[in-house]
Amino acid sequence: MDRIAGDGAATTLRGKLGAYVALTKPRIIELLLITTVPALFAAQRQVPGLWTVLATLVGGTFAAGSANALNMVVDADIDAKMRRTRVRPLARQLVPTRNALVFGIVLGILSCTFLSLTTTWQAGVLAAVAILFYVFVYSIWLKRRTSQNIVWGGLAGCMPVIIGWSAVTGDIGWPAWVFFGVIFFWTPPHTWALAMRYKDDYAAAGVPMLPVVAPERVVVRQIVLYSWAMVVCSLLLVPASSFIYAAVAVPVGLVFLACAHLLHVKVLRGEPAKPMTLFHLSNLYLTFISVAWAVDAAVGLRIVGWPW
Repeated sequence: MDRIAGDGAATTLRGKLGAYVALTKPRIIELLLITTVPALFAAQRQVPGLWTVLATLVGGTFAAGSANALNMVVDADIDAKMRRTRVRPLARQLVPTRNALVFGIVLGILSCTFLSLTTTWQAGVLAAVAILFYVFVYSIWLKRRTSQNIVWGGLAGCMPVIIGWSAVTGDIGWPAWVFFGVIFFWTPPHTWALAMRYKDDYAAAGVPMLPVVAPERVVVRQIVLYSWAMVVCSLLLVPASSFIYAAVAVPVGLVFLACAHLLHVKVLRGEPAKPMTLFHLSNLYLTFISVAWAVDAAVGLRIVGWPW
């Protein structure tokens, strides 16, 4: 849930700064950065240099903040209609739309320039692609037109992994593409679980999220299928890691699958479903396997050889 200062506080310097920070959706940025760090470690095959980590995280924060701010400009009318998002700055008119647009564009330019100058030019280009894809393909084109919006629009959220890898090496190794796939398959269960809880909000705003346009039993079946694809994809990293990653990826994957199947069974039986349990678990799942991949890259390297 987005939380920002009250209307009165928005007239103060602190309130205005808080409104601009809220435009960047800090909680979403946290998740994106969590997936960036392990890519840095894995690409380096050890603990990367502090400057590389800081530069990539700063550039990645600016890029994500830019995409999120521009998304809020596009979605201002939708956000005002939904209980979950009506507290956002543009929905409450705490920030002028023109200012938010300029803010998002400037952040985007800064992120791409900064990454190009401090890491690799490929990382800067990939950041630009991620921003443009999220704004023009997902926010403007897909979101209001198809129930598959989050499936293909979610590709932008997969980009931090390959940006992080590219920031170290200047190219993209196959393990980065595998983790890219993990996040791609993770996004629908994560988002559809949330959309099940706020289905009425999305319907009121005219956004055709899958839970709005399809029966619940169809939604939970899709959640189960994508969950299996996500866990299977996560195991493809095992050959490029040591037992440390596997010791985390296997059990947390099984827990996630159990939760997804439980949600499916409850819906089929007509029992009260709790999709937010899966939503919160999805955040923990991504955090656990990301940390495991990073630790494995830093420590596992000394235990077994890397076959790639």
